Amino acid sequence: MSRGYHDHAANERTFLAWVRTGIAVIAFGFVIEKFNLFVLTMASASSLDAGARKTVGPFGRYDGLALILAGLVLVAVAAARVVRIGRLLDDQEIHSAAGVRVELIVSAASALMVAGFSAFLVLI
Repeated sequence: MSRGYHDHAANERTFLAWVRTGIAVIAFGFVIEKFNLFVLTMASASSLDAGARKTVGPFGRYDGLALILAGLVLVAVAAARVVRIGRLLDDQEIHSAAGVRVELIVSAASALMVAGFSAFLVLI
């Protein structure tokens, strides 16, 4: 077993958790996109066009896309992080712990998006 194996394994587990979260956000974005398409298709087939457009709302065309892009950003941030931390773990020098600003910003942005979508669903 190599020196620092446990640290590298923990780094990889963290990376996989971020990737799993990113994939879940992307999947949820696809679900929203398909639901919006379904609502608009049903609205065009019936006389409830105005009500369906109100349900989809002004952000209806962009909310699923925003989630898909946010998921891709999560995966990209996770990839950059795992490479950076892996290099620091292999370095012989002792490094001070870096701040968790990027992770906090991404987590806060994700929480705000979930809160915004939840409020949108409640107000419909």
